[in-house]
Amino acid sequence: MLDQKSLHQVLVALKKHYCHTTTALEYRTSFQLLVSTMLAAQSTDKRVNIVTADLFKKYHSPRTLLKLSVHELEEKIKTVGLHKSKAKNILSTCKILIDRYKGEIPLTREELMQLPGVGRKTANVVLSITTNFEAIAVDTHVFRVANRIGLAQADNVRKTEDHLMQNIPHRDWSDAHHWLIWHGRKICKARKPLCDSCFLKKFCLFYQSQTVQSE
Repeated sequence: MLDQKSLHQVLVALKKHYCHTTTALEYRTSFQLLVSTMLAAQSTDKRVNIVTADLFKKYHSPRTLLKLSVHELEEKIKTVGLHKSKAKNILSTCKILIDRYKGEIPLTREELMQLPGVGRKTANVVLSITTNFEAIAVDTHVFRVANRIGLAQADNVRKTEDHLMQNIPHRDWSDAHHWLIWHGRKICKARKPLCDSCFLKKFCLFYQSQTVQSE
């Protein structure tokens, strides 16, 4: 991993470039954010926004979504990945929200993670955006970027989250999640990272390793 001085400089640079970023998912309520985040697994935010723009016009709450059968919801979300399992989980979650929480979403990570199809990442996303709960949600972008740069040195999502929580000030956890996502989308791409134009290349361990290999 990077040393403390480099860690600080990387975080300052990320904040400078991405300080006004937030989720790319489009939603109006906490429930809609939850559904959108569940749909975003194995899909893109752009695709999810296309699907929910139509879905949420009529089915915007747990009660209205439960008017749909699993098959009907599958048809409405069929362009996102894993749509069959997502349809089942979303409707099961809607029923639990009505039965246990009066149609509202719970506000603890533990309760959210008990909902069908809601893992730690999804719970962290929802809580960090809709409440004052500071969390780092590690998706594929965050995992890739953090480990390439040297903010983490881990071979799985949970360890990456632990390293980021150790290396990023608590007050910046939720914001840093977005900084890393946007850096992954714009520059540190999965297949062809734009290393030559990256403002972090002088710190990045991945870039340094690639440079050594090319010499």
